[in-house]
Amino acid sequence: MRKQELRPGGEAGQGHAASSPAEQVKALVDLLAGKGGQSSQAPQPPNRTPECPLKPHGNDLRIQRHREALLSRTGGGPELGSPSPRLTSLLLVEGLTDLQLREHDFTQVEATRGGWCSAKTIALDRLFLPLSRVSIPPRISITIGVAGVGKTTLVRNFVHLWARGQVGKDFSLVLPLSFRDLNTHEKLSADRLLRSVFPHAGEAGLASAALSKALLVLDGLDECKTPLDFSNTMACTDPKKEIQVDHLITNIIRGNLFPEVSVWITSRPGAAGQIPGGLVDRMTEIRGFSEEEIKTCLEQMFPEDPVLTGWVLSQVQADRALYLMCTVPAFCRLAGAALGYLHRHRPGPPDAELWPPRTLCELYSWYFRMALGGEGQEKAKASPRIEQLAHSSRKLVGTLGRLAFHGLVRKKYVFYEPDLKVLGVDLALLQTALCGRFLQREETLASAAAYCFTHLSLQEFVAAAYYCSASKRAIFDLFTEGGVSWPRLGFLTHFRSAAQRAMQAEDGRLDVFLRFLSGLLSPRVNALLAGSLLTQGENQGYRAQVAELLQGCLRPDVAVCARAINVLHCLRELQHIELTRSVEGAVASGGLATLTSPPHRAALAYLLQVSDVCDPEAPLPLRLGPGVLQSLLPQLLYCRSLRLDTNQFQDPVMDLLGSVLSGKDCRIQRIRVLICLSGSGALFTSSSLLKWPAALSKRALGDFGQIPLCLRRVNIGVQGPLDHSSVCSGLAENQISNKGAKALARSLLVNRSLTTLDLRSNSIGPQGAKALADALKINRTLASLSLQSNRIRDDGARSMAEALAANRILCVLHGLPCPPPGDLPDPGIASALQKNSIGPVGTQQMADALKQNKSLKELMFSSNSIGDGGAKALAEALMVNQGLKSLDLRENSISPEGAQDLARALRTNSTLKSLDLTANLLHDQGAQAVAEAVRENHTLTSLHLQWNFIQAGAAKALGQALQLNMSLTSLDWLPSACRVESSLHLQENAIGDEGASAVASALKVNTALTALYLRGNTIEVAGAKALANALKVNSSLRRLK
Repeated sequence: MRKQELRPGGEAGQGHAASSPAEQVKALVDLLAGKGGQSSQAPQPPNRTPECPLKPHGNDLRIQRHREALLSRTGGGPELGSPSPRLTSLLLVEGLTDLQLREHDFTQVEATRGGWCSAKTIALDRLFLPLSRVSIPPRISITIGVAGVGKTTLVRNFVHLWARGQVGKDFSLVLPLSFRDLNTHEKLSADRLLRSVFPHAGEAGLASAALSKALLVLDGLDECKTPLDFSNTMACTDPKKEIQVDHLITNIIRGNLFPEVSVWITSRPGAAGQIPGGLVDRMTEIRGFSEEEIKTCLEQMFPEDPVLTGWVLSQVQADRALYLMCTVPAFCRLAGAALGYLHRHRPGPPDAELWPPRTLCELYSWYFRMALGGEGQEKAKASPRIEQLAHSSRKLVGTLGRLAFHGLVRKKYVFYEPDLKVLGVDLALLQTALCGRFLQREETLASAAAYCFTHLSLQEFVAAAYYCSASKRAIFDLFTEGGVSWPRLGFLTHFRSAAQRAMQAEDGRLDVFLRFLSGLLSPRVNALLAGSLLTQGENQGYRAQVAELLQGCLRPDVAVCARAINVLHCLRELQHIELTRSVEGAVASGGLATLTSPPHRAALAYLLQVSDVCDPEAPLPLRLGPGVLQSLLPQLLYCRSLRLDTNQFQDPVMDLLGSVLSGKDCRIQRIRVLICLSGSGALFTSSSLLKWPAALSKRALGDFGQIPLCLRRVNIGVQGPLDHSSVCSGLAENQISNKGAKALARSLLVNRSLTTLDLRSNSIGPQGAKALADALKINRTLASLSLQSNRIRDDGARSMAEALAANRILCVLHGLPCPPPGDLPDPGIASALQKNSIGPVGTQQMADALKQNKSLKELMFSSNSIGDGGAKALAEALMVNQGLKSLDLRENSISPEGAQDLARALRTNSTLKSLDLTANLLHDQGAQAVAEAVRENHTLTSLHLQWNFIQAGAAKALGQALQLNMSLTSLDWLPSACRVESSLHLQENAIGDEGASAVASALKVNTALTALYLRGNTIEVAGAKALANALKVNSSLRRLK
């Protein structure tokens, strides 16, 4: 998408009026200096200011009449005036994904499991305003959405609200056009286009000042009869010159015509790809229904029958695939209508096995029966009425089916009278109520009638019914435009032709058509439509052969693509489910190792989308071989959680997995893998992974090491079914050396999404640490870095200190164990330097950096032998630093002298909340110094002093401190506690009865402590009694061990 920079004036081709160079320079200088009123609102190009939008034309009767005409045209639909939240808050997206560009709308919904990618949202009333104070309003805006999601409803809402003066107040003129209107013209000039939608312009037309405040709305690019070709369209700047409509639209988008007019285009995702991204200033997407909105939609369909609403909702929720599709509003209404009819006309005993519908084709068959009115469906009777009904329904399918099928082949979704005449459609038939269930008629601005199917899927269903019927008697390929081809005799030959064309279609436009064609051969659908559309049992002889033919489309040694997944959908429609059942059982039992054929791989990929056994939120132990995983990679993009352990994958497979993780479409949140890697294989993430917005938490990449790899895709914002708030990369416990660290560092230079990087327990030395530190000086997103148990030494610590002095983003140097999968920490948790042999010199460097750095929140520095010298340096830093909240100094040989330095720092520091001095050499003297500091410090909430040779004297001091300090809430001395609650750790010392009595005295006064752990302190009867008496008074303690 085109980047929008600040422009105080207009630019050629960008659509805004020009001003003089002097005025442009003055405006820019004023803006940078913060002068004038520009600081209170986004800078606007000349003639685009939001104040008083109607002043120049507020009294213009032409515009007033235009508003009135728009109010009359938009009418008063159910959502007009009070649109649903999903239409008043659109998703801001950065462009189209491969899935959107290449796949059918149904496939997009199924692959993403009905979850629209979370993104920044933008309110409808701010859709055409700048996003920030240093940007300009967009000239070309595109709103995308799958078929039936509500794009036209959105446009009608916006136009209606603008005409009432509620939105788009910076536009004095809104010119709504649909491509259904434009398709009625062969050639058109810019002036004629303007007059077609704004007939009140008059002979003189509109002044450029009015056009600079105009919005041209082009609804339904996917319905344009001629694809836009930006490569071969000649430029045209003459507004009076008549050119082809597609050339006119292309020149308007480029800015050759109406350069001052803002343009808003709506489209299905695939068709939106016709417009080069460099010409698009803003792209938004309409999300589908949420779970609550599905329920609300059904309640609105049956407002007076809550029992029926509940039953329909239960049927929808019972089938995962059906429920996913109900996130599309038009499909939800269609399904609700069919299921509502089914409930009202419950089948008798002969038809009892036919409900509820289990497949897409069954659902649409019930809709077809509803369209026929449910009359004459008694199979036991043979009456003239039934014969008449069968004749009319077959005539309908023959007429509309031919229209639907040829429309699909030609990518045509809107039809006009000339199209109907060419295909021999009886216009009188289109006026019947029966036809109205499938086809809707709309008057265009040119007073021509436009016809389209009420939903794309209905066109595909009717087309499949026509093809199924016509292929039994056709002798030529029905897909051939001219009707002449090599002879093709028999239904199976024509079915094979349809399957081949569907598999070869790059845009997947025949996928759902093939599903319906397969479904029409199933016994249940045959029984449903017998007597009206099909003859009882007429297709049963083909079922086994068609199933074999479809499975033959799953070729070996080919990656499982969307077309292969669609073959499994076709087999389900055909009710040939043996293949998927076998794989589903293997998944449940863990026996996938023996199911490695191409059909089994495709079935597994299919189950990852629709099966409860392969729930995307639960781990999935696949136990697959490298070849199987390689073929599945394209479909793993859309899984949220995978377990790929016990697979022993080699380097090439991990390289492929890395490429998948770098994909824009990738939605993986968590992966666990057991692999065998060496060399470059362990670095497969160094470039591709870190360029992908993902989260990897706790992972092992060594020889036969187990990898729990947690991935979270980062999107902007919080709406959506998943939490996309954090990103981390865990590469702990591998064999990454300096070479690998340098490769990761190179990725950090360009990555803008990774927030957490875990490199614990590798073999990174000073050189690798320096490379990472240099990257941190530039990187502005990484908030957490763990280098625990490496070998960076003093030189590496010096490099990291230099980075901390420059970096203001890194929050935490963390060394706590990674949380279990599913409990990822928030961004900015960890950067650990434990067990790196840093020593006093490196500690001094780090302390100097802390005096400057105000962003680091957590520093884990345990097991580095810093001694008293390092403790003194850090203490001096704590007296200055006001950002650090957690400091881990375990196992650092700190004696009473170092403890006294730290105690002096605690008296002045007001930000540190956690201090860990476990397993040092404090003794009573050092612990007493810390206790005296705790008397005055009321910020510290967690203090670890276990394994420090503390005896009764220090315990008394701590007890006295607790009588004054109300911030510590837990006395905990478990050897490896990692608690969120405030705590004091005294375990494994020797406080004895005397110390326990001192603690008991504190408990009688302290009202904050909630947990007390005294294990390993040789407390006997006297100490226990003192504690028991204290508990009679204390009302806050919840845990005592």
